[in-house]
Amino acid sequence: MDIRKLVSSDYDDILVGWWKDWRWEPPTRDFLPDNGEGGFIVYDEDVPVCAGFMYITNSKVGWSEFIVSNLNYRDKEKRNEALDLLIQSISIVLSDVGCGYVYTSLKNKSLVNAYARNGFVKGSEGCTEMVKIWQQ
Repeated sequence: MDIRKLVSSDYDDILVGWWKDWRWEPPTRDFLPDNGEGGFIVYDEDVPVCAGFMYITNSKVGWSEFIVSNLNYRDKEKRNEALDLLIQSISIVLSDVGCGYVYTSLKNKSLVNAYARNGFVKGSEGCTEMVKIWQQ
């Protein structure tokens, strides 16, 4: 597995399609950190497997979010390996910039399990995500 930083073209060329494959509404580019480049993508040789973003705040909390994977990548063991690499990489970067906590909000059971494998503990369950939009 190889990991690299996201680049601008990944949003349109890869990520939007993955979100749609999973029947998720893709977040707009300006909702993402660094306008869609604030995260990582993991490859198995030349096949992209998963990607995710990290938000750095002005507190000790960093945020890991919008983890998405290639629906057509079927090797479950390698997918888990890729998710672990992604979560670990995001966590290391957030720690290196001074974050003492990494927060995420999840619904998907596989992602909950992936974060648990990587040392995360459950906070709340059954939460509702809400967003106020005043900019179009």
